[in-house]
Order: sequence, then structure tokens, then C-alpha cells
Amino acid sequence: MTVRVVVGGALCHEGRLLAARRSAPPEVAGRWELPGGKTEPGESVPAALVRELREELGVEAEPLERIPGEWQIRPGLVLHVWTARLLSGEPAPLEDHDELRWLAPEELDSVDWLDQDRPAVAEAGRRLRDGRGERHTRSHGGA
Repeated sequence: MTVRVVVGGALCHEGRLLAARRSAPPEVAGRWELPGGKTEPGESVPAALVRELREELGVEAEPLERIPGEWQIRPGLVLHVWTARLLSGEPAPLEDHDELRWLAPEELDSVDWLDQDRPAVAEAGRRLRDGRGERHTRSHGGA
């Protein structure tokens, strides 16, 4: 079976992480996720993230680094999450979402995240607390 990647954006700005509430499909409506979407054939994951954040939120963002790990959404579909920095625009729920919230690290548990997003949200929160959420850092094997 071919595995397709869904990219999620841990979009960070001014020490906060953007959470997006799903409006569809019904089985996940009302729950929160990191915005993003499926990669297109031949498209790199960072390029897909830039495209998806533009389509879903109307913003320009810069992918910074991948959060280690991958999480199954359903058979044949896995989630990869990248931290990203907001370059321009004010996020708006244009597709698939009905509400957005900027959450400080201590507020991350205030919304009902989709299960597959939880590990990456926790890591993004750690990075924000450490001051690493909005800048590119090179991993030296540990983190």
C-alpha cells in the first residue's frame, strides 16, 4: 500500500501556536488540529505545507523543521508535522475550519486536539517554552 503524507503546520507567532477547529467531516468536526493537508504527487512536504497554509488560512509561512515522528491518521495516510513561522497575513478559517485560536504553551490543553496531533502539539509546546518555536534550529542528534 502506498502511504500518503499529510503535513501539519505547527504555526508559531509571538510565542503562541495556532490551533484550528475542524468543521468537517462530521466524525472530527469540533475537534482541534494543526492546520495543513495532503501532499500532492511529486510535491515536497515543505512545499505542501506552504500551499496548504495559503489555501486554508490565507497566510504565507516558512517551514522551519520537522518535528520527529509520524502518526497514522488512517491506513495509507500518515501525519508529518513541521514547525513554521508566519511571514505575512492574518490567519482566517477559509477551508475545513470554523475557528482559529492562538494558544500560549500553557493553554495547549484548553482545546480537544485530534489524537494524532497530540504528540506534535506537545513537542511544539516544549519548543515554544524553550524559545525555539519561531526560529530555525539545527538538531544535533538530541532533541
